[in-house]
Amino acid sequence: MSAEFAINNKTHLTTKVSPFMANYKREMRMGVDLRRKEKMEKATEFAERMKKVQEEARAVLIRAQNEMKRQVNRGRKEVEVWKVGEKVMLSTKDIVFKE
Repeated sequence: MSAEFAINNKTHLTTKVSPFMANYKREMRMGVDLRRKEKMEKATEFAERMKKVQEEARAVLIRAQNEMKRQVNRGRKEVEVWKVGEKVMLSTKDIVFKE
């Protein structure tokens, strides 16, 4: 339980927010502070704030994904496309034949 809490409360390197922040727009606390008086917000305002945080996290993840794809594709080469019926040379070096 405490390990799960710690992971969900840790700021993610890519999104710059914790899963708790992305889902609930606040950091979660262990225990209760009864002295703290928070204003209760309307459900629609809360849902809108949550949606905005999730959209921002999604945008950051998409940018990170595109950057990773760009970096990986930098070193890739075009591959030959083989058509059915074409003859090719096949090395049997790594093929094991059973008797």
